[in-house]
Amino acid sequence: MSSTISVTNLKKHFKVYKKQPGLWGSIQSLWHREYETVKAVDDISFEIAEGEIVGFIGMNGAGKTTTLKMLSGLLFPTSGETEVLGYNPWERKPVFQKQFSLVMGQKNQLWWDLPAVETFYLNKAIYEIPDAQFEKTLSKLVKLLDVEDIIQIQVRKLSLGQRMKCELIAALLHNPKVLFLDEPTIGLDVVMQKTLRDFIKAYNKEFGATIILTSHYMDDVKELCERAIVIDHGKKVFDGKLQDIIDTYARNKILSLTFSKPISKKELTEFGTLKEHSDANLLYTATLLVPRKKATAVASKLLAKFPVVDVTIEEPPIEAIIREVFSKQQQKSAKK
Repeated sequence: MSSTISVTNLKKHFKVYKKQPGLWGSIQSLWHREYETVKAVDDISFEIAEGEIVGFIGMNGAGKTTTLKMLSGLLFPTSGETEVLGYNPWERKPVFQKQFSLVMGQKNQLWWDLPAVETFYLNKAIYEIPDAQFEKTLSKLVKLLDVEDIIQIQVRKLSLGQRMKCELIAALLHNPKVLFLDEPTIGLDVVMQKTLRDFIKAYNKEFGATIILTSHYMDDVKELCERAIVIDHGKKVFDGKLQDIIDTYARNKILSLTFSKPISKKELTEFGTLKEHSDANLLYTATLLVPRKKATAVASKLLAKFPVVDVTIEEPPIEAIIREVFSKQQQKSAKK
């Protein structure tokens, strides 16, 4: 499978002005200004194959959005090389700009006082989409997202979820081969998040689009991406299968137990780290953290020793695993 996106030693450094507070600080700044260099993206490299959906994960300020802006040609890098669909994004060639789309959950391109369909027709003109292709694609996207009854309504009268659906349609009318999704489900309820995830999955399958997804909702990444790139303070700290992160950093599994009679905390702590324990309302439950390799054996011992009504063995939440990745990276940096 060919490489659609190639990034080599990419850097983006910003010079940030540091001002002292108060009037005196303002006066001093007239003669002397202090600056510091912020390394938003610091020497990262990766390749993404055609048709891949890759999760781009990191905490706030990690450099995710800055990277996407450089890949789409909005920002010029300090150094490094990037190739998207065989083009240098920073040359901003029209033929390249017609083949990708950048969707940012906190930004919008829809005209606030006009129906969404007016923006769709504007984009048709901007991207020079043939009439037949436009009508076919619009019909398909409107049906997939179930928005037939709202595209004629003023954007300002739509809910956040409805607007986000229309934003996606506006971004996908020209059938982009590469899609940069920056927090596309931010602020949406769980039902709408699921709807958009299903749509992204369907779009990838039908059009074979290459997708980079950033999200703070780990369910987005878990459901859509087999591969994840983890970035922290501008540096790449992991690049591989999402399952490999779980296998490497999820040292424990979660045992959730329900008993037919009360079991003391002391008895349970012999089997693992007790996280929750409840005897309320005649419902006797407990949650244990146990080493992942011993989870099955520990569960068997618990079943043999106690009156267990129900037991489940689960992986820890992906959010906790990602925090573990960052924690390990910070410990390494502190030792240097």
